[in-house]
Amino acid sequence: MADLGLLIIRLMFGLTMAGHGAQKLFGWFGGHGLKGTAGFFESIGIRPGKMMALLAGLAELVGGLLFAVGAWIPVASFLFIVTMLVAIVKVHGKNGYWATEGGIEYNVAYIAVAIGLTLTGPGAYSLF
Repeated sequence: MADLGLLIIRLMFGLTMAGHGAQKLFGWFGGHGLKGTAGFFESIGIRPGKMMALLAGLAELVGGLLFAVGAWIPVASFLFIVTMLVAIVKVHGKNGYWATEGGIEYNVAYIAVAIGLTLTGPGAYSLF
């Protein structure tokens, strides 16, 4: 049953993160696409906006898909953690902990899941 639990965690967190990447890159799921994300990044001092938006979107998309299928979990987790740390420092950190106030709650949850899965492994239902 533990392997099934790990699969559910990987799919939920991985596909959600991949969706965030698709929002940044393609404007899917109500996102702003590369141009809109680049403009936002520039507005909060992340420059060059377009390059950093591309890197963030790719980190989320690729990391999320790797996480979902259970491949190269340490790499996927690293991509999650770096992306979430930047989000904490540049956007959410000033708002406290709770997501209802725009805080770091979800960022910390992603980091915890990434570290936890790196330590436990992806489970039997994975590519690696």
